[in-house]
Amino acid sequence: MWISNAFAQAPAAGADSSGLMSFLPLVLMFAVLYFIMIRPQMKRQKETKAMLGALAVGDEVVTVGGIMGKVTALKDDVVTVEIAAGTAVQMQKGAITTVLPKGTLKSA
Repeated sequence: MWISNAFAQAPAAGADSSGLMSFLPLVLMFAVLYFIMIRPQMKRQKETKAMLGALAVGDEVVTVGGIMGKVTALKDDVVTVEIAAGTAVQMQKGAITTVLPKGTLKSA
């Protein structure tokens, strides 16, 4: 008596587009992730690859460990770096992080 009957409502117009709208936040999150994280990392990798490809004898470099020296020999993936007068170290090309401007290192 005091409880009224519940009737189902007809679906609202445009209910078919709700499936597409549920994927919109996911697409937006992927787009933001791409432009904030993935794209800059790919650019950085491309710059590093170009820097290592242009490496030449006589370049002054900094290694991953912070050692500064001058490139004295190059092979495929091996670089010989002179870190002091008469002291040369062989390392992989990937261990070089930065090429310094010429004349940065002072010879004593």
